[in-house]
Formats: sequence, structure tokens, C-alpha cells
Amino acid sequence: MVALILPWLTVSAVQAGDWDFELGAEYRYLPQNPPYGVGDDAASVSVRGEYVHDWNDGADLFQFEAFYRWSEADDERTHGDIQDLAWIHVADDWELRSGVRTVFWGVTEFQHLVDIVNQSDLVERTDGEAKLGQPMINLSLVSDWGIVDLFALVGFRERTFPGEDGWPRGPLVISSDDADYESGAEDKRVDIAARWSTSIEAWELALSYFGGTSRDPEFRRINAQGEPVPFYPVIDQFGLELQYNYDAWLLKMEALNRSGTESGRYFATVFGFEYTLEGLFDGVSDLGIVSEYNYDERGKESPSSYYLENDIALGLRWALNDEASTEMLGGIIYDHKTNERVFSLEASRRLGDVWMVSLDALFFHSKTPPSQDDLANGSFDPLYKLAQSSRNDLLQLELIRYF
Repeated sequence: MVALILPWLTVSAVQAGDWDFELGAEYRYLPQNPPYGVGDDAASVSVRGEYVHDWNDGADLFQFEAFYRWSEADDERTHGDIQDLAWIHVADDWELRSGVRTVFWGVTEFQHLVDIVNQSDLVERTDGEAKLGQPMINLSLVSDWGIVDLFALVGFRERTFPGEDGWPRGPLVISSDDADYESGAEDKRVDIAARWSTSIEAWELALSYFGGTSRDPEFRRINAQGEPVPFYPVIDQFGLELQYNYDAWLLKMEALNRSGTESGRYFATVFGFEYTLEGLFDGVSDLGIVSEYNYDERGKESPSSYYLENDIALGLRWALNDEASTEMLGGIIYDHKTNERVFSLEASRRLGDVWMVSLDALFFHSKTPPSQDDLANGSFDPLYKLAQSSRNDLLQLELIRYF
């Protein structure tokens, strides 16, 4: 894939482009004496670089973005990734994008249900918002009736998992060295995807298809080291995204129908609304009220790493609209059957022109964390999907310097 890009990149092009860098220092604190031998705190540092250059009167564009993180506690979190390394050519009614890219599908807040092109990087974030770069060729066709994106996804990226000293983890450390595939091509398979999107007055609609190796692993065996081994089945997925904007209301919905899993073909959806109160208290700040319902017909048969099979999510988004771009998003996900709850907080604020500080927090409420013996003898009820996260509460502070 890189060979498709390098002929377009000359030394003079690199010198003429724009570079941006950021350095980050992160501190994690786990206040509840976490189970399974995980430490109470950990520090890490990261660096991210971005480069953009266009030529041919803007018809051609080269993009590059990469990052690297070093963690003092978790060897699996010490890693780097190229998230963009692509040449983009723009014509009147089509675009061709070749290389490593990051593509996002979806409209909802708490769960990105239909998002499937890129693999999740779970050692960076547990909410699925951090992604690994995916090699691809993407042809985008633009017409009056919408935009059609066609994808050839070249090769497969395995999901990252925390190591023995990483956060969060359960009683068993997931293998990072072994992986099983349904496809005989394993991680060399070429997957396909397509998405049609359009806007009709206040409505935004998208229909999508994916056929290939699932980004969500199942766990069907334990290796000789006692570690669960990820298994990646071949699936097909049909997705729907729907959004309606009416005054201060924003109605959202995602739905999918997927085959190829151990549970067979299934249906899942997430839908809800966001209502924005503008000029709160006669000031300039805005307050958004977010509510979503998550449903997965597999119920407790859905993978144990998922807890959004029949749950309600509520959140508040506060944007101060000040010079420091201060923002906060707090939320709760509640399972009415088990009374399990997840509380989350994301907040960020600029400090001057080149600094940014962010605070993230997660608090889990469920049953006592299961031991290896509980899992081995079957005494652990899989209905309680958050039990393995109990006492894994997190406070995370990060300071970023932009260059």
C-alpha cells in the first residue's frame, strides 16, 4: 500500500508541507485496590505527529499521522501505530483515497454500533474511540442522490489488549501472541465494504455493508499459558444510521444485522436523542441532554466484554464556549435487569495557546469480581457483564503540549 503513495511524495513536497506535533504526559490512578494484581497507578508519555501536503491546485493531498506511547506499567500499552499514510485524489464527482486511513461510521454517543472499518485499540481507550490504522483503497462517488463509498480493506489488524499489569483486565490475561481465524487467509484477507449516505432536508441517512473478518473477536479456546485466544470469524454486516435535526433536538439511531458469530445472525440497535439548552443561565454556555437505549437480541449470550445489550444511557454535555474551549461530558449506563452501572466523565480545557489538560473518569458498580476458579467451575453468572470490571475504577489526567 505504501508503494501506491511514495511515487507522489518527493523531497520538495515534504519540505513544502505542514507538520504538527503533540507531546503528552498521562497519569492513571485506580482508587479501589483493583483486583488481579494490577497496580494502583501508572504513568505514560506519548508523541503524535501529523503532516499534510497538497499539490496540483488542491486536487492531490498527502496525509500522514502516527503516534507512539510508552507505559511504565504495561508492556502491551507501549506501542505505536500509523493511523494515516494516504494519497487522496479529488475530481469533480469522485475521490480516490489509497493507503492507511482511519474511517468512522456512526451517529450515536455511547456506543458506536455500526463502526467496523478500523480495529479498536483497547490499550489506548476502552470505549472503542481509539482506532488502529487500516490499509485500504477507498473510491468515493458523489452525485445528487448521495455519496457512495466503496472499500477494499487490505489485510487485518488484530485487537490490542492490556497485559498482565495493564488496565482494565479480568482474571485471565488475553493472549497477544496467538490468534485464530475462520478465514484460511488469516490476517492477509481482503475485506470489502460499502456505504451510501445522503441528506434529505433535516434528515441524514446512511446504509452500509461489510463483508470480511470481524473486528470483534470471540474466545473459543485457552492456550497452554492459560490465556484466552482471540478468534476472528468471517461475517457480513448490514448497517443503518439515521439522524434528524429539529430545532434544539437531535434524534439518532444506529442498527445492524450481522451473521457469522457463534450465536448466529443477530440484530442490535441503539437509538435516542440529544436536546441542547443554548445560552444557559443567560450566558454563553450550552448544556446538552443525551439519552440512548441499547439493545442486542443475544442478551447475556453477547460477548462478555460488552454490556450494552439491554441498557439505558443518560448523559450531560456542557460546553462553556469560552476562550479555553472548556467542555465536559458526564454519563451513566444502567442495566435495569442487574442494576449494574457505569459512570463516566470526560473533561478538557486549553491552558494558553499550546497546552491542553484533560480528565477522564470511569466508575463501575457490579458484583464482586470473579476469580479464575469461579470461571473454571461455572459459578460465575455471565449475566453480570461488569463484574470483571468491579474495583477497576479509573481517574486519568493527561497534559498535552502542541507544537
